[in-house]
Amino acid sequence: MNTETTWTNARLVTIGIILISMIGGSAHSQTNSIPNRLIDYDGFLKSASTVATLRAGHRVSEETFIQMAGQPETVVLDARSDDKFGRLHIKGAKHLDFSEFTVANLERIVPMKATRILIYCNNNFLNAPDTFATKQPATSLNIHTFNTLYNYGYTNVYELGPLIDIKKARLQFEGKKAL
Repeated sequence: MNTETTWTNARLVTIGIILISMIGGSAHSQTNSIPNRLIDYDGFLKSASTVATLRAGHRVSEETFIQMAGQPETVVLDARSDDKFGRLHIKGAKHLDFSEFTVANLERIVPMKATRILIYCNNNFLNAPDTFATKQPATSLNIHTFNTLYNYGYTNVYELGPLIDIKKARLQFEGKKAL
């Protein structure tokens, strides 16, 4: 995907989120009659709009991902399940299952919020269904991980962008099912 297409897609996502926010405002009031101060869907939509713009410039090629991963004070974070991580992951990646994201757990893995974090997910790889099972595109873990890290104050996040045939990947992997 070229840069122009990436920017066009980011703009479309941003416009869509803004429209959903505008249209969804009244629907939110109607469907959220049960109060819970620990769930903020409107806040999610607002941050998703901000993240869409940031993310558009923070998706990187495999080559750039490899270069960045080799630099000091960079953390490669795998947020997939414990099982999938144990089977196969990018060599040197730190692991924190997405369902375990809390302030304390994130600070244990990435103590400094300014640290550059590189993320990837199942939907970055083809031909490894038992270790990188493809998800529906709109449910890709990268999307949720990027947004969640931003909401926890980590804004120096970069995402592996392309879809890579694992058999042709230049990235190195490790785990029980290492290639």
